[in-house]
Amino acid sequence: MSTSVNGIDRPAKQPVAYSLLELAIVSQGNTIQQTLHNSLALAKEAERHHYNRYWLAEHHNSDNIGSSATAILIGYVAENTTRIRVGSGGIMLPNHSPLIVAEQFGTLAHLYPGRIDLGLGRAPGTDTQTAQAIRSDFMQAAQSFPREVDKIQAYFSVKNKAAAVRAPLAEGTGVPLYILGSSPDSAHLAAKLGLPYAFASHFASTHLHHALAIYRNEFKPSAVLQQPYAIVAINAYVADTDAEAQQLFTTLIRMFVGVLTGAKDALQPPTEMTEELAELLHHPAVHQMLKYSFVGSKETVKKQLQAFLAETQADELMTASTMYAQEARLNSTRLFAEIMQELNEPA
Repeated sequence: MSTSVNGIDRPAKQPVAYSLLELAIVSQGNTIQQTLHNSLALAKEAERHHYNRYWLAEHHNSDNIGSSATAILIGYVAENTTRIRVGSGGIMLPNHSPLIVAEQFGTLAHLYPGRIDLGLGRAPGTDTQTAQAIRSDFMQAAQSFPREVDKIQAYFSVKNKAAAVRAPLAEGTGVPLYILGSSPDSAHLAAKLGLPYAFASHFASTHLHHALAIYRNEFKPSAVLQQPYAIVAINAYVADTDAEAQQLFTTLIRMFVGVLTGAKDALQPPTEMTEELAELLHHPAVHQMLKYSFVGSKETVKKQLQAFLAETQADELMTASTMYAQEARLNSTRLFAEIMQELNEPA
């Protein structure tokens, strides 16, 4: 049995995997240390509720984001969990030497075999001046992203043993690569290489459907993947009631308004969903960023997700949930898992 998506016949859907994306954003009154401890507690909760993977993002030059040294945080989380896959969402490859990335993730793969993912992105994860401070030839590296990915693949290949430049720790470890993106360019590349594709629609909604269509239309089977595999990132705010979830969501609205206006405040506590905040959601820039946000009680979000999954045919959902209070975030994580398990039950 098959379904037709964007004109392509695809096999009947398997259960949709669900995962978490973490930025380690610091709440007002909190410390970096406590934020990172909270990130680990979130990973443990995700593991208890059968999330597939837990990815850490890469950001720089921010007072209020703790996910800068991504590989170190991956090791911290993997060391203190047992089953869940842990990886990068992503390593911003133009910031790094492919050789060093291969050595770092090869090392992680030896320490935590079968649990490490390497998601690769093209963006800097910071401002232009900081990107140049990280790597003086950043712009050249960004334009050479496909070749940089090729280098990563070579360093992980057992065939690279005969090369002059090697990353012996990485060779043959089988660390899976994922192409991350928010534009059609990344979709073309992921399809050409036959790699899984993760789209950042939790903040960049405009090209989601176009990118998925490109990826599925152009996909070429590879040694690591025979069929397209699309991960779609969303924002998820689930609480006991719709009103409570809407209140939690106000923190994210205000954070994105801060991004647009250049404010660099720590994560603010939630407030009532005022008319002003509700109107902000309709501002074109804010709406484009937060369009794929699923907010409400279990019943409400379940209905929203049913429609979204039918529309996108995503193989996996990756949720971001920037919340002020840790307990609210843990509760949302639990409730979202219950929704996904219900959606995945046989009809």
